[in-house]
Amino acid sequence: MQPRVDIITLGVPDLAAARRFYVDGLGWKPTMEVPGEIIFLLIGHGLVLGLWHADKLEHDIAPDSPARPSTQPASMTLAHNVGSEAEVGEVLNIVERAGGTVLKPAQRGEVGFWHGFFADPAGLRWEVAHNPSWVINADGTVSIGAPEQPEHAAK
Repeated sequence: MQPRVDIITLGVPDLAAARRFYVDGLGWKPTMEVPGEIIFLLIGHGLVLGLWHADKLEHDIAPDSPARPSTQPASMTLAHNVGSEAEVGEVLNIVERAGGTVLKPAQRGEVGFWHGFFADPAGLRWEVAHNPSWVINADGTVSIGAPEQPEHAAK
């Protein structure tokens, strides 16, 4: 597993309030947004902050677990994107051998891409995902779809 964080996903109790704060209030520009569902904000070279409903994040990690009490810290995951579906499982195996806990084995997620979740020994939760549509361009911007072509590329 490469030492890299691609996405920090915050589980927020009120997505509209989070949007008002980050987008309207701070002026951060969404890289991708599904209105009422999720917002991705580019916050560094190839680094994205995801804002998602806390209950949906909890359900994605552990569909059979009860909801986390509201007195606990906000739901959050770090995400590590890999190059193939097989690599998701390989990384989860490495994590388990290193002392982490696999929370959700490699599988197709509800939104269509291959992923799994693990917790480090302190309980910090990570998603390992293969989403072939998630592209980090040479300039660090992130897009959904094919990589951007250099301006001088032949058409």
